[in-house]
Amino acid sequence: MTERDQVVVHIPRLRRYARALVGDPGAADDLVQDTLERALGKFHLWKPGTDLRAWLFTIMHNVFVNHVRRRRELGVLDDEALERPVRDSQDGTLALRDLQRGLERLPADQREVLLLVVLEDMSYQEAATALGVPIGTVMSRLSRARDRLRIAMDGEATSTHFQVVK
Repeated sequence: MTERDQVVVHIPRLRRYARALVGDPGAADDLVQDTLERALGKFHLWKPGTDLRAWLFTIMHNVFVNHVRRRRELGVLDDEALERPVRDSQDGTLALRDLQRGLERLPADQREVLLLVVLEDMSYQEAATALGVPIGTVMSRLSRARDRLRIAMDGEATSTHFQVVK
């Protein structure tokens, strides 16, 4: 198997991450296609012996950020008012819908870290490498993402309140 053929092995993971990242299957497929196009065009920049998966996720991250910037410049993004999740104890599809909405409402940097660590099972170091940020940043973004998602799902804050001590 050639090194370029190894890229094909990672397509299902790229698709899963893209779908969770953007929420729309069509837009996710476009993101994967743009990522693969860029990866194959720049394959000479990949260093054999390094983690190909992390390199591909780094490319996807950069493509996604570029798309978000472009959309922001065009004024396509609009802030939706936060709504409380609707609960139905007998229907798990509502919980999935609430989870998807909660993920969509996370800031992009927090959503990316959460999906890489939780969905793609990357270590903090692998996620830091893929996103080009320090490991401490990954840890803090993950913590904030989990807190915000917990609030979105439960409708209540669980963070610790600190008391000022003189």
